[in-house]
Amino acid sequence: MAIALFLALTLIGTPLFAIVGAIALQLFHGAEISPAAVIVEMQRLASLPALIAVPLFTFAGYMLAESKAPQRLLALVQALFGSLQGGVAIAGLVACALFTAFTGASGVTIVALGGLIYPLLRSQGYPERFTLGLITTTGSLGLLFPPSLPIILYALVGKVSIDKLFGSCALPGAILIAILSVYAVIVARRHRVPTIPFSARGLAAAARAAAWEIPLPFLIIGGIYSGAFTATEAASVMCVYVLVVEAFVYRDIALKDLPGVMVRSQILVGAILMMLGCALGLTNYLIDAEIPAKLFDLVSSRFHAPWQFLILLNVFLLVVNMIEIFSAIVIVVPIIVPVALRYGIDPVHLGTLFLLNLEIGYMTPPLGLNIFLSSRRFDKPLGLLYGSTLPFWLVLLAALALVTYIPALSLWLPTTLNLP
Repeated sequence: MAIALFLALTLIGTPLFAIVGAIALQLFHGAEISPAAVIVEMQRLASLPALIAVPLFTFAGYMLAESKAPQRLLALVQALFGSLQGGVAIAGLVACALFTAFTGASGVTIVALGGLIYPLLRSQGYPERFTLGLITTTGSLGLLFPPSLPIILYALVGKVSIDKLFGSCALPGAILIAILSVYAVIVARRHRVPTIPFSARGLAAAARAAAWEIPLPFLIIGGIYSGAFTATEAASVMCVYVLVVEAFVYRDIALKDLPGVMVRSQILVGAILMMLGCALGLTNYLIDAEIPAKLFDLVSSRFHAPWQFLILLNVFLLVVNMIEIFSAIVIVVPIIVPVALRYGIDPVHLGTLFLLNLEIGYMTPPLGLNIFLSSRRFDKPLGLLYGSTLPFWLVLLAALALVTYIPALSLWLPTTLNLP
């Protein structure tokens, strides 16, 4: 009866945090445990020092999204790569990855940059299917680069170092961009797409226009990896820097509009925190009921080797794309982490695999969120988007297999830099 009720609430659009919280309360009530156990987890969440990074990075990302930073960024990378074979497509890849990394949402990238990149690639002679597939895919590429919000959220839920997870995701993210860039070059050659002659004057103009935004990735990423400041401190640095640049230097955001940007960004933060608090309460019950241990016993009876478990995990996580990424992290991570640890899988490597799977899940048919967003943004049928994303999906699956079974790809950078 309770399960049927919760399913009915889901179907009528009840917020997921309310459903998860209700499930946690029902389970504790059935076990004759005080519902205060859920509230305790919410209080514990509020005391986490790293939590402050979430609203700060989110606010900074919203300011970038509502400024003219997307246009300046695209113009700069086009001036840099446009003279190469497939350079305009590569420019779109890089621009989308950077923009998603700093805004933390692939949907924002598809809406903000898609309208710029789509006509640009089509005018260059790239096929429509390739163009739609590239924009749909690259909308989530930046989720593997700091200061990506999903990385921070996973670190909080999975209880791993944010700095280490930033480092572990960076190289796999770069590999994805490199592989997709090679694919873009192949398509450009096949369709004889012309290059844009290099112009030192054009590059200088684009660099001058984005002069205040160019240092941002070096400041934040370089500061974290060099040990100059932690990921939490980087959130404060980025927030102040973006505020000064967009509101006072470029004046893209009027001071009277700042409160509105703050409200819109913190609505998202509030939703994340409510979901996180309720999910941690549910996690508390799952641990008390020894659900992860029972799950491990069930899985290990059928899958004995770690490589077998990793195949099962990848398939499971690709299916999880039916859940919105933040919800997937707070619901699924507490369950799979204890199981993976008993298989001897490094928790940082596991975090990279989880985020990479969810990134691919964004463009996995039939329910990948990016596919629906692109369909709405470009007014194209879902069938066309499914076919357009398939080659990119296969390429990313190959990269996922590499990262899954070569742990050094995710562990080399944090080990080399000795990240805390």
